[in-house]
Amino acid sequence: MISVIIPMYNAEKTVLKALDSVKFQTYDLEAFEIIVINDGSTDQSEILVENYIKANTEINIQLINQPNGGVSKARNVGLKVAKGNYIALLDSDDEWLPNKTEKQLFFLQNEKVDFITALRNGEKIWFPYKTGENNLAKMSLRRLLLRVDGQTSTVIFKSKVIENTGFFDENQRYSEDANYWMKISKNNRMYILAEELVFTGGGKKSFGVSGLSANLPEMEKGIQKNLREMYENKRINFIEYISFFCFSKIKFFVRILKTKI
Repeated sequence: MISVIIPMYNAEKTVLKALDSVKFQTYDLEAFEIIVINDGSTDQSEILVENYIKANTEINIQLINQPNGGVSKARNVGLKVAKGNYIALLDSDDEWLPNKTEKQLFFLQNEKVDFITALRNGEKIWFPYKTGENNLAKMSLRRLLLRVDGQTSTVIFKSKVIENTGFFDENQRYSEDANYWMKISKNNRMYILAEELVFTGGGKKSFGVSGLSANLPEMEKGIQKNLREMYENKRINFIEYISFFCFSKIKFFVRILKTKI
């Protein structure tokens, strides 16, 4: 079974498209359970999902309502109730391309792959990643510290990852996904499939456009928190910490300049 976890907050304009993108996967629909976590929405999101469930009884969909607690808490609620051997993340304003699950499960069914992500919105593979056999690029902690790839809606991983890694940091609002990927990298084999399989956020860029990612100073604080955590946990040494710190600051100022041009 594949557990699809969808955190939802005021997503009345997009959540049905997200659900449809699971419904129309080329993979067997009976293999999915969809867990929608309504994180205190104040619009019509809850009603729309309830009606969708009634109209699509052939799909295993569970709606969980909770007071607003943030996306990490919502995802953790889904992770804790998920029954699948595989966990797929999908944000309520994103859409999977029809063959996403089929493409990624092909690799996850190999014991050498525990976590796989893909490309979205016209992305390409950039340094420090490099594609190799089967169009896969290997992920690692140090590569993630140089460049975070793996937007949440592109990710599928084996359920054992929860057992050996734990959950999202519910106190972190920015760069929380990168924090989780870095923790996952300690005990799991992670790859990027260099194929565009997801359409996210209406095609917006990763930084500085809308949502949480538009707050570049807070995003940088989240990135620096991740870096400190990896150093404090002895996963990088002091020289690496200083090097990554400086590299991150340079990227931050470049992003600031780009938003002003």
